[in-house]
Amino acid sequence: MHKVFGVKEKTEYADREGAYLIPVHSNKIGVIKTDKGYFLLGGGLDKNESHEDCIKRECIEETGYTAVIKEKICSAETYTTHPELGYFHPVQSYYIGELKEKVSEPIETDHILKWVKYDDIKGKMFAEMQNWALEQVWSEVVKWNL
Repeated sequence: MHKVFGVKEKTEYADREGAYLIPVHSNKIGVIKTDKGYFLLGGGLDKNESHEDCIKRECIEETGYTAVIKEKICSAETYTTHPELGYFHPVQSYYIGELKEKVSEPIETDHILKWVKYDDIKGKMFAEMQNWALEQVWSEVVKWNL
């Protein structure tokens, strides 16, 4: 499943492909809290980096935990503006999975891992498309009875 957010203007956009993990454990979802708000674990792909490699790298950088990716659930893109990049077009893929083993302290010290119930985080993500992705993943979790 794929969804497009925003309206594409007739201008050049900075494209950015990203991959994100939505870890689920004991009926809670792992999210990152920063001063800006709540985000999913993950980020933009480095040159020649796979989605899996990006997620594993970002999870260690943001949380210090290794990641296990189970399944791609959905993807989304948005046409928006960014304070530094101008017209911005992120294209994000979302995977359900787990955080396994703490192997280091997080590099990104302003990123705090929070385990929250879906009802407590629903609609509170910084990005609209990440709210939508959480809905898609949570419907799968309910089906799988995780």
